[in-house]
Amino acid sequence: MIVGVVDIGTNSIRLLITNGTEDLERWEEVTGLGSGVDSSGVLSESRIVETLVVLNRYGRLMEEAGVSKRMAIATSASRDAANREGFFDRVEEMIDVRPTLISGEEEARFAYQGAVRGFEGPTPVVVSDIGGGSTEFVTEASGVSIDIGSVRITERAIPDRPAPRDQVAAARATIGQEFSSLPPIEFGSLIGVAGTWTSLASVARALPRGTPVHGREVTRAEVGRIVDIMAQLTVEETADLPGLDPKRAPVILGGVLVAEGVMDALSADRAIVSEHDTLDGVAMTLLALP
Repeated sequence: MIVGVVDIGTNSIRLLITNGTEDLERWEEVTGLGSGVDSSGVLSESRIVETLVVLNRYGRLMEEAGVSKRMAIATSASRDAANREGFFDRVEEMIDVRPTLISGEEEARFAYQGAVRGFEGPTPVVVSDIGGGSTEFVTEASGVSIDIGSVRITERAIPDRPAPRDQVAAARATIGQEFSSLPPIEFGSLIGVAGTWTSLASVARALPRGTPVHGREVTRAEVGRIVDIMAQLTVEETADLPGLDPKRAPVILGGVLVAEGVMDALSADRAIVSEHDTLDGVAMTLLALP
């Protein structure tokens, strides 16, 4: 059986086509769908159109691969958008399935299932999934979703590049306040999933774009240094950093600040980056269905 999963996120639109044994296709495009949703409460038409262009291509890829089951999930930006149902109507035309709006807690569970697949490091595990609009903390027993992510913190606190010290300080304070309600979490390994964490691993090692980063570590000290570097750069200069998708440049500083906040909230000195995440968790669910 071949299944296809589409993740319609706040910043990126992703596709996984798999038979459960190997990935046949894994695509990611940054469209910034959720830009402005935090203040306006609606998805902008320009971002919708850019997203639909990507989804039209994903629909063709699933058809060509012979996908027999498909599912699309929509997360933080769609949860907050008053015009999401009209957007979902248009998405369904592109990929032949209507998106399922999932809660932050459901998103966390899927991310955990995907991240721990095949993981052999110290347990228990806590998974951090940093998106554009929300960040999930999830263990085997429970998951928490907090409405702060790379796009949201950028729009709220760090609109300028280079970012003045007071904006970076304000972002750190906002993130710290958002994460202050987290209960104590005991863990042996922190696994980071999704674009902020994978970008961190690439930038920290100056890896060529597209180099696999699954299983690589990033330390708290490295994250702090990357914040200091990125805060001094323009968006254009950030886009030129080795290992970074240039489309992530406008919000990656915000994402790295959130990653820093995750590590501080957990008192973690390192994180293991995983390229298995929510997409894999949803695919595992589809493959298990009769």
